[in-house]
Amino acid sequence: MELGLQGKVALIAAGTRGIGLATAKVLASEGAFVSVCGISPENIKAAQVELGPKHKVYACDLRKRDQIQAWVESTRKDLGDPLIVVTNTGGPAAGAATQVTDEQWIDGFESTLLNLTRMVEFTIPAMKNAKYGRIIHLTSLVAKDPNPLLTISSTLRTGISALSRLQARELGEFGITVNCVLPGHTETDRQTHLLEIRAEKNQTSVDQEYKKASAEIPLKRMAKANEIANMIAFLSSTQASYVTGAQIVVD
Repeated sequence: MELGLQGKVALIAAGTRGIGLATAKVLASEGAFVSVCGISPENIKAAQVELGPKHKVYACDLRKRDQIQAWVESTRKDLGDPLIVVTNTGGPAAGAATQVTDEQWIDGFESTLLNLTRMVEFTIPAMKNAKYGRIIHLTSLVAKDPNPLLTISSTLRTGISALSRLQARELGEFGITVNCVLPGHTETDRQTHLLEIRAEKNQTSVDQEYKKASAEIPLKRMAKANEIANMIAFLSSTQASYVTGAQIVVD
């Protein structure tokens, strides 16, 4: 299937590792020019080497409005107007509903929700002018199935699902689609961190928790990052022109 991504510019948040990097690699393989951001200098350098000189990797703290704006402007200058936007962050602090602090709620709001609204704000003018755009919010299965360990993530990502449908209604007339991808258990650094938390809480090992989680999945294994990226690539494509406002579970 021809995805129609050749020459298009894609903006991918938190794209120096995990699902973000896997998405960047898939889109790049389809001919898109990708711009990704990260925080760790080591991960930024490694991602730039892996993606190659046609693509750009920038330092950007997604909790900072001015840094997001600078990233978008640098992308526009170096690659062109991004008409594909993939929002994504590492998950907010884990904790039970009665245990998370005000500071953790505020940090989660800034890193999980506000970065998303800002990325859309800074990129939709060019999409409207082009009468074309693809916005994909990478969220989590907890948006549909709240997890007691992930109170902040479950709450905010449920809200993102509602927001994406509102964005889809508002932007559809401009040829812009907005969808959410909700991964289940995926083999990433974030998943390893959560398994470590569960192992400590349950007095078990990480391997035991990994096997327990895998056993609850219909396919009896966790997803690979590129399997999530393939769904994002489809939603980024011209072939997904009539898919908008959807919440797509990949589990």
